[in-house]
Amino acid sequence: MQPTIDHELLRTFIAIVDNGGFTKAARAVNRTQSAVSMQMKRLEEDVIQHPLLLRQGKQLRLTSEGHTLLSYARRILDLHGEALNVLRQPDMVGKVRLGVPDDYVMRFLPGILKSFSQAWPLVDVDVLCAPSSVLSQQTREHLDLSIMTREVGDEIGVILRRESTVWVAAASHSIHLTSPVPLAMFEVPCFCRRHACNALDRQGRAYRVAYSSPSLATLQAVVSAGLAVSAWMSSLVTPDMQVLGKEEGFPELPEASIVLLRTSSTQSPIIDSLAEHIMEGFRL
Repeated sequence: MQPTIDHELLRTFIAIVDNGGFTKAARAVNRTQSAVSMQMKRLEEDVIQHPLLLRQGKQLRLTSEGHTLLSYARRILDLHGEALNVLRQPDMVGKVRLGVPDDYVMRFLPGILKSFSQAWPLVDVDVLCAPSSVLSQQTREHLDLSIMTREVGDEIGVILRRESTVWVAAASHSIHLTSPVPLAMFEVPCFCRRHACNALDRQGRAYRVAYSSPSLATLQAVVSAGLAVSAWMSSLVTPDMQVLGKEEGFPELPEASIVLLRTSSTQSPIIDSLAEHIMEGFRL
């Protein structure tokens, strides 16, 4: 059989290092100082067979073997704790499936996933990036939660926030003065595109959809390069862009709602928690 190291010996060793001595370590592990001394003697003489600590005056110093063992000891106890959490609290592990348009991935998702990961470090998150029109058709077999953009009055699920829809163009270009004005729009069906085109039609302003894509990153690149004007929600405007309004000859656009829809009927604290983190993330 391979030799093993008692976890309690490792715990005591770490306590001595972290507390800087045997007396404080004894209180930390709830043992007497003599018991701690006996544990270290056993660890050094019987298990490792090398000194791990050297005393210099009132200070303790790790030997080279002590430094090596300390790193392993922390990892071993971390894995030990993780295994117990998994076995004793099976709800702490699992998978949750989230659908979200890529409009909100860079703006909102990093903070949401970071806070969720800190609360549920062993849960896997599958993220499907797709337009709202696609996500609205996903069934409970595919997704647990979906973040979608909806027209005001046509919301489903929980309203995360309402935002104005705005015209945008590169701050350092004057492409909006071109006639017909070139547009960079989301692919059909997209109510932002529909409202934008209808508003220009009512105004009698000439335009052409020069660029079409399901990806916000693509549209942002086109707009930032000064190649077209676009329309999207105000929270997605970047510092290198200008918002166009009536003074630039662009009509007002309606508000839109960002909603959270629970598509799974499964009762799960993991899904509940991710939903709470999403609601909190969109409030910021």
